[in-house]
Amino acid sequence: MDNSLLLDQASTFLFQYGKENGLSEETIMNRQSMIKDEIESTGTYTHTLEEITYGAKLAWRNSAKCIGRLFWETLDVFDARNVTSQEDIEQHIHHHILHATNGGKIRSTITIFPEISSSHKVQLWSPQLIRYAGYQKESGKIIGDPANLELTRVAERLGWQGDGTPYDILPVLFQWNEEPPSVVQIAKEEVLEVQIDHPINLDWKPLNLKWYAVPIISDRYLEIGGLSYPAPFNGWYMETEIAARNLVDSYRYNRLRDVANQLKLDTSSTTTFWRDRALVELQHAVYASFRQAGVQMVDHYTAAQQFQAFREKEEKQQREVKGDWTWLIPPVSPALTPIFHQGIINEELSPNFIKQKRPKLFKKISEMTESSRPTGCPFHL
Repeated sequence: MDNSLLLDQASTFLFQYGKENGLSEETIMNRQSMIKDEIESTGTYTHTLEEITYGAKLAWRNSAKCIGRLFWETLDVFDARNVTSQEDIEQHIHHHILHATNGGKIRSTITIFPEISSSHKVQLWSPQLIRYAGYQKESGKIIGDPANLELTRVAERLGWQGDGTPYDILPVLFQWNEEPPSVVQIAKEEVLEVQIDHPINLDWKPLNLKWYAVPIISDRYLEIGGLSYPAPFNGWYMETEIAARNLVDSYRYNRLRDVANQLKLDTSSTTTFWRDRALVELQHAVYASFRQAGVQMVDHYTAAQQFQAFREKEEKQQREVKGDWTWLIPPVSPALTPIFHQGIINEELSPNFIKQKRPKLFKKISEMTESSRPTGCPFHL
């Protein structure tokens, strides 16, 4: 990046950070001078712990697609910029899962690895730290999560073997500098999972539905003042994310008809509204099961009310809230929430979370045919 552009972006963040934290003009100008000198001599600069902590919270506050931004100030920030080995990264991954899960009392957490242009480069290949594997049989049948077929294939080619069940926990894949890819095994004991049962229709066990407690996103860069960091982060689930998407989408687990059959609904015609009825009962089951298990979750009505409270709080600070309306409305009964009936400007602010591209090596391993598959590490192809 051009030094002048980087200084502009650094200064924009610095002035916002200083204003919102009550820093004096002299303090801000002195810090800007330090950053300018550092950029001129090295081509980059280093955030202080206070700056990167607040910047991470601002990135959440600015996330246009997130409905849960009311709690942006509560984010737990772990600074992992000083990692020097693959083992260090693995420890931070395990720590993040443990800290965020917190026995079901989910803590919003972010772990920040070295800036992408540094000499210590971390590339996280997994889209989330916890994911279920997907296996495609020769018959074409898919067991597990179809969204993770490619990730599962790459993990297998790096030496991992699953049990072939619908809910095998995938390892976390990452690359450290130019080293061969690392495969971090996530033990079942580390992952809190919730079995989905219906609170009224008690015979749901044959459906074998469950999901993990914490969605830890790991395929985004945290961008603050022109610098970008690999940074897994999490909030907590809204019930529709699991009930209306993960378990129901035709390209995911696709279990809605199974649920309808379990409820003995008439599925002969769309005009029986069996899909709608089954979906509402699945939402009820997911939410009730998480509550019964003591795992934090929010329903979409409460989440919408919380977003309204966030907007009002921001307006009092004379800050206009930006948002992606298509993401903020829930996938079920959106017209019953206030967000549906309100306009909002969709604009990406900084700091923010930026989608990262899949590394070339990941694609290279994924696209290998069985006949070209090496007996050693695919990294050395």
